Amino acid sequence: MPSLSELRPGESGCITAILGQDHLCQRLMEMGLLEGEQVEMVTVAPLGDPIEIRIGGYLLSLRRSEAARVIVQ
Repeated sequence: MPSLSELRPGESGCITAILGQDHLCQRLMEMGLLEGEQVEMVTVAPLGDPIEIRIGGYLLSLRRSEAARVIVQ
């Protein structure tokens, strides 16, 4: 399954898993990245990092390495 970092602007998906058991995983969940949530890739910075996603009615910017830990369907 693709990760959030592999989506292109305008594409969306449903979060199926967040990989890891560390502090970053916990922080991603605190920001609203929870299993079952719909996410949409909004834009990518000119040099490819960070990315901007829409989740739960707000925009969130993430590093591509962080987004790679979020699996979407």
